Amino acid sequence: MKKGVSVLDDGCRFSVWAPHADEVYVVGSFNEWNPEAHPMAKSGDGIWSVVIPEAKPGDEYRYRILTAGKEYSRTDPYARRLTHSSGNVIIPKSIPGRKPGRFQPAPLNELVLYEMHIGTFGKKGREPGPGDLEGAIERLDHLHELGVNAIEIMPVAEFPGAYSWGYNPSHIFAIESDYGSPRAFRDFVRKAHDLGIAVIVDVVYNHLGPSDLDVWQFDGWSENDGGGIYFYNDGRANTPWGNTRPDYGRPEVREYIRDNALMWIRDYGVDGLRWDATAYIRNVNGGDGDPGDLPDGWSLMQWVNEELKKARPSAINIAEDLQNNPRLTKSPGDDGAGFDAQWDARFVHPMRTALIGADDAHRDMNAIRDAILQRYYLNAFERVIYTESHDEVANGKARVPEEVDPGQASSWAARKKSTLGAAMVFTAPGVPMLFQGQEFLEDDWFHDQDPLDWSKKERFAGIFRLYADLIALRRNRDGRTRGLCGQAVSVYHINHEDKVLAFHRWDEGGPGDSVVIAANFSTQPKHQYQIGFPAAGDWRVRFNSDSRFYDGEFGDTGPEMVPAEEIEQDGLPARGSFDLGPYSVLILSQEEA
Repeated sequence: MKKGVSVLDDGCRFSVWAPHADEVYVVGSFNEWNPEAHPMAKSGDGIWSVVIPEAKPGDEYRYRILTAGKEYSRTDPYARRLTHSSGNVIIPKSIPGRKPGRFQPAPLNELVLYEMHIGTFGKKGREPGPGDLEGAIERLDHLHELGVNAIEIMPVAEFPGAYSWGYNPSHIFAIESDYGSPRAFRDFVRKAHDLGIAVIVDVVYNHLGPSDLDVWQFDGWSENDGGGIYFYNDGRANTPWGNTRPDYGRPEVREYIRDNALMWIRDYGVDGLRWDATAYIRNVNGGDGDPGDLPDGWSLMQWVNEELKKARPSAINIAEDLQNNPRLTKSPGDDGAGFDAQWDARFVHPMRTALIGADDAHRDMNAIRDAILQRYYLNAFERVIYTESHDEVANGKARVPEEVDPGQASSWAARKKSTLGAAMVFTAPGVPMLFQGQEFLEDDWFHDQDPLDWSKKERFAGIFRLYADLIALRRNRDGRTRGLCGQAVSVYHINHEDKVLAFHRWDEGGPGDSVVIAANFSTQPKHQYQIGFPAAGDWRVRFNSDSRFYDGEFGDTGPEMVPAEEIEQDGLPARGSFDLGPYSVLILSQEEA
């Protein structure tokens, strides 16, 4: 039986799992909160249910549970909407699910992600409170202009209070009340799709709460003073965020998580999920291991990912595991967890180290090379690569421009190094991701009460153009850089003294496909610098991060065209020379014949 509240033609059906309860009642605005007006009947599987003709959408309710002489007032674990995180459940209007196939996200090799936090991205004016879905909808045209084709939204499930990153969910089925209604989230997804932008939602299944958590000791039962029916009641419950790890071995809890994952896909039409901290689903302490000391967590991830693919084959499922385990992105048939991609710690950490360090001599070109070449399994696009994310720009860390030049995040060095990092993100193999505001040099560190400074989009309009151009090249919008969507990569030139690196990206190779990227990780410009090329002929510069088109203080060092002659260099059949600006990147390709 479907759990939660279902709107019928003649009222509403209420169903709740409470196996240890002696009595359960529905109390609400439809019965003037009478504690005994609507008793529920119990089935053999611990499900209590009742149909109430008087109940209708918009009414509020709670469950009254009696167990062993004690009484508990609980919200519905499947609640879709609440007055607030510790308030009453609101019966939602019945909204039909989105039809599968109406919108198809880009394939992984063409995907460009934009990580967003509704409370700071959607903030309008000076009104009190966080930003909301309505404000975020108004800003989606900005993302369309930027050129991204997927949004990864930090959690929007109901959490305590008005401000949060969202990784402390109290009610995983409900839309955060300060962000708006379920219909508002549906409108957000629809507007994104209308603009050609997929929506991926962060979900938190490694722990719940820990505050405003009505599923804690839900029906009064627990062991070892643990969380009761929804949680482990022993040491397996322990996480860095509280002793609230769900019991992945209990069928009803597995179903609860599965149902939640499917809700986002079926009812809201989102295009995928990003699972938070999956290492803590498969391991008590978040370490590595196959499948670790929580095998039920591993099998849960396998099962839910398979169920999501059945419901929508194009669904994109991403793990934030950060343990560099290739089995996360293997199929369940190969004993993997079944994710399509995972966040790549082996890219972000060495790349940020290379960008942030003040002394050029200490930049490790081998570490940069390894970050470019890293892959988990056979597919180069099984990893999400980035220099900024919500974790990398908080908790004692800041955005790249701020880390480069603290207190002067708009300095020349901060602009040059941060855009150098962006160019690496969009040219290395992997699914590139930006963090909100990165495209207009947002500074400082991220926190949930600091909205984006949208005036910077105009102030740093050139930087915005730089990101838009990189995204267009990465997506091969003009048909001249197909190699950036290809599997193949070769880092064929490394100069440890001059801090220059060059690599080749290609799909099938040849004009319009093969792409050469040259990157200078030093403050010294290079003149008539020579590297190998995959073929002789003219190689046109498609992007130069040192161009004054992007910033009037940049040096404009570099050519429009590089002729490559048939002389072997760096193990390639041709060579060419060019000028290369400080902390700059050139992206080159040949014209189609």
